[in-house]
Amino acid sequence: MNRHNEREKAMICVYQNLLTNKDVKESLEDIFLVKENEISDFAKSLVYNSIENKERYASYIDEVLKGWTFDRLGYLEQAILLIGCTEFDLKLNQMAVIIDEAVILAKKYCDDDAYKLINGVLEKL
Repeated sequence: MNRHNEREKAMICVYQNLLTNKDVKESLEDIFLVKENEISDFAKSLVYNSIENKERYASYIDEVLKGWTFDRLGYLEQAILLIGCTEFDLKLNQMAVIIDEAVILAKKYCDDDAYKLINGVLEKL
């Protein structure tokens, strides 16, 4: 599985956790269709780090958002931004790649203009 697909599945796991508070390990195994020990370290780090550091990342995002807060965003936008913050934080990729991947996910899963918000927030972090 390539990194794009891993990132997409990780985003879905984070989204599912935000929406339902489902057990993370269970979500990983349900979404990736394999046991947790068979999932790449990259994908697991995206999911676990995003969830563990949600409050810290949300505070960074709140600083960037003008007249809006992280909690008011849709769960899909939150999940994509958390994954992006994790990649920045852990230095898993170059900034341009992280933003491009986040925009691709936003265009696929979110409302028509959500990618602009995602792009703008990640560029300012």
